[in-house]
Amino acid sequence: MKLIIVGGVAGGASAATRARRLAEDAHIIVVERGPDVSFANCGLPYYIGDAITDRSKLVVATAKRLRERFNLDVRTRSEVEAINRTAKSVRIRDLVTGQQYDESYDKLLLAPGAAPIRPPLPGVDLPGVFTLRTLQDMDRIRAYVDHGVQRAIVIGAGFIGLELVENFVRRGIATTVVELADQVMPPFDKEMTSPIVAALTAQGVTLLLGEAAEAFEAAHGGVNVKLKSGGSVSGELVVLGVGVRPENKLAVDAGLEVGTRGGIRVNDRLQTSDPDVFAVGDAVETVDFVLGGPAQVPLAGPANRQGRIAADNIFGRASRYRGTQGTAVVGAFGVTAACTGASEKTLRRVQRAFRTVYVHPSHHAGYYPGAEPMSIKLVFDPDDGRILGAQAVGGAGVDKRIDVLAVAIQAGMTVFDLEEMELAYAPQYGSAKDPVNMAGFVAAGLLRGDHPQIDVATLMAIEPADRPLILDVRTPEEFSRGAIAGAVNIPVDELRQRLADLPTDRRIVAYCQVGQRGYLATRLLRQRGFDAANLAGGYTTYRLHCP
Repeated sequence: MKLIIVGGVAGGASAATRARRLAEDAHIIVVERGPDVSFANCGLPYYIGDAITDRSKLVVATAKRLRERFNLDVRTRSEVEAINRTAKSVRIRDLVTGQQYDESYDKLLLAPGAAPIRPPLPGVDLPGVFTLRTLQDMDRIRAYVDHGVQRAIVIGAGFIGLELVENFVRRGIATTVVELADQVMPPFDKEMTSPIVAALTAQGVTLLLGEAAEAFEAAHGGVNVKLKSGGSVSGELVVLGVGVRPENKLAVDAGLEVGTRGGIRVNDRLQTSDPDVFAVGDAVETVDFVLGGPAQVPLAGPANRQGRIAADNIFGRASRYRGTQGTAVVGAFGVTAACTGASEKTLRRVQRAFRTVYVHPSHHAGYYPGAEPMSIKLVFDPDDGRILGAQAVGGAGVDKRIDVLAVAIQAGMTVFDLEEMELAYAPQYGSAKDPVNMAGFVAAGLLRGDHPQIDVATLMAIEPADRPLILDVRTPEEFSRGAIAGAVNIPVDELRQRLADLPTDRRIVAYCQVGQRGYLATRLLRQRGFDAANLAGGYTTYRLHCP
């Protein structure tokens, strides 16, 4: 068997080493156009920010190590320029010497990755305007920073954008973020990003949301970014983080099928439309695990798994890729945000029925010192309770809960299963009722009809004159520190004695700080004949929507 792999890093390198473990006698060629065949591209912003100080730590495996340990024929600084599917060969150019030659294959695996989008704007190629993909990109940005950059501009507030912002601020650089969407972290539902916005603002980061770059102009000592609104912002350094585009030219030129967004189409064995050509990683279009439609999600975890699965199938092992559910996490200035599965905005776009609940627990037992708050949003099927997605934001423990919920989605579990999950507990690690259990309790109770809820967006969309009576059941002290406009305050502990103060001919929406006392009030009122509902997630969720 002769296998040629185009591209290294995550998908290509994992496929190559898996292939060698499966077939000692195979001839495995890895063609990589850069000098580094396997490096940790997720760590690049942290070297720029000096969180990682040893550059060599970012090199996962050198070409020399791959040759010696795995007997791989690694050809760096070489580029595959064309595929001849009829002859089953590729045209390779040595980028150092310029020499071209053909190499035959039995099986071909494409792992070209995705390139940062460099929009065709005037001045986009000026010195000081960068993208970040390779170690060499990192070195160039780091060199600028080391020479005393005072102001930086990041175009795009996605994962890579926020990581760069944190690391620029760590280096003492005044940073401005320009984001086309009206929120940071566009994959998340907007309200779940409010704590990130607060953390960025507290660190002095300037956020220009709902804004876009229109042109770049050379300015004294840097670059002036002209904005579509008519304004401008200046800095010595600009980094474009507006997304990535699959490197699909080889596939397109070879007549392989690609999706509407350019991803190379593959089946669950990672085969392209040519059964002898496989593809993995950021360049491919797979299947959305939750919704079943096409998915194109550039993440390292899926790329690594795809590489292993493709190698299995190339060497005769039946292995299937289940699909991508977009599990991801990002941290900035002590705030962690993580997500998995479908978001509310995605479900609305595809017109898929869903319900949501919010819980706001601490990451471990409240009586043990150091408990940090988090907010979890759970999205689930309104009929059978199957979990469709989750998002969480807060401090410690956010990643752990999203990982648990990601596994629950993979297993096809429901909110009723979350109620019964047995998770590790000690006061310094969690609670006897873990945040995951709590999300299950609330969601399952909602589906059982134990506590009707109304969400914040629905409530606030009602004209004030037509809204239900909003009943704040917190203490007077809590009420005085901030409340929903027009709310009436009756603490839950006084509610039984003050039922006469409430109208019997008007709907009541009860709320507390996080939803628990609102739930108790709702149960009490409904059993006393009132038309009552609980405000989902309480005042804390209200503040996420209306910061």
